[in-house]
Amino acid sequence: MKFKESSTLELKQIIVPDIKKEIIAFANSNGGTIYVGIADNGDIIGLEDTDQAMLQITSMIRDAIKPDVTMFVDLDIIELEQKSVLKITVQKGTHAPYYLQGKGIRPEGVFVRHGAASIPASTDAIRSMIIASDGESYETRRSLRQELTFTSMKKLFAQKKVKLENQQFMTLGLKTRDGIFTNLALLLSEECPHELKIAVFAGTSKTSPFQNRREFSGSLLTQMNEAYTMLEQYNQLGASFNGLMRSDQRDYPETALREALLNCVVHREYSYSGSTLINIFHDRIEFVSFGGLVQGLNLEDLKLGVSECRNEKMAAIFYRLKLIEAYGTGIPKIYESYQGSGLKPKLETSDHAFRITLPNRNFKTDQASPFAQANNNHLLAALSGKETFTRQDVQDTMGVSRSQANNLIKELVDSGRLLAIGAGKNRHYAQSKN
Repeated sequence: MKFKESSTLELKQIIVPDIKKEIIAFANSNGGTIYVGIADNGDIIGLEDTDQAMLQITSMIRDAIKPDVTMFVDLDIIELEQKSVLKITVQKGTHAPYYLQGKGIRPEGVFVRHGAASIPASTDAIRSMIIASDGESYETRRSLRQELTFTSMKKLFAQKKVKLENQQFMTLGLKTRDGIFTNLALLLSEECPHELKIAVFAGTSKTSPFQNRREFSGSLLTQMNEAYTMLEQYNQLGASFNGLMRSDQRDYPETALREALLNCVVHREYSYSGSTLINIFHDRIEFVSFGGLVQGLNLEDLKLGVSECRNEKMAAIFYRLKLIEAYGTGIPKIYESYQGSGLKPKLETSDHAFRITLPNRNFKTDQASPFAQANNNHLLAALSGKETFTRQDVQDTMGVSRSQANNLIKELVDSGRLLAIGAGKNRHYAQSKN
């Protein structure tokens, strides 16, 4: 019998470190057999110490290949031409990709069989193997990156007095049974590849100049906390009048802001690489996240509190940390927070995106706000000595909030009594000479 290497057969004259690569390649592909003691040309050389060879290969498989592939590998000593040869039979594994522990789930650590050679797997091939083994749920799949740190998460767990040790990493879905970090762990680690971006527009459309832009990175827990702090800064206190009675209210209900932000973080589809977007306009805030509705649900279901969580394990962690109170209550809470305002939030979805729009309760579309209408002449008179001035000057002069100052300036610009000069942080104003 003459042996020849093929897609399912590998020959090794002696035990070499590359045998680990061959075992991985067969386990990641369609299985195969490795003969140790046979030269590349098919000549049978044999092994002198078969017991030592068995022990050496067993140690290699156990210590250097992850996940555990031992159940898919059989070792036998056979006699060929009165010489002892080690036969290693490798079946296709059920938990691919298998990889070299020291290299990780990267092309340099993952191998597949191509013809008679074992070659590094491409990143796309690795992802396909993970999906085939772990299922479609992004959060439960093994992370391609395993060098993760959890400073923010550990700090928050400590603050909430919630235990977080190795056992909790397993039960919460942050690690697999083999101790491999999942994508959920990646999302909550400092190495999270996704960002959350907030853009502030000086008007009611995306053609308006930017007032501010920020990008939040790191753990999703950190992103969420920092983003909410910024949203609070733009949630100004406004005044409304009923006759002589004045009442103050925030532009947006705090409950609505919080629940819309949580919805963006917990329910988005993280298989997409784009950023979660929050756009702040004078009249509204838009929360845009990737991933449409979970199959089987519609927008009316959400309003009724029907929930099918895309990231169940993440939601469970947020619930344990008391960041969310109960499943399915977020959207109803947003609608309830607007009761009595005459305004309603808006939900929109497509195949690949979901948007929540919160209307600004203090924004007036048809006329100047009562405060601004009564005081625009006073403002122009008070600032008549300045060649140019900023929004902060308007706030200081009139003693109003940022939101009210922006509305007052917009009314005067729209009426032609003010000229807007520059954009962004350098934006300032001058009185029209016409």
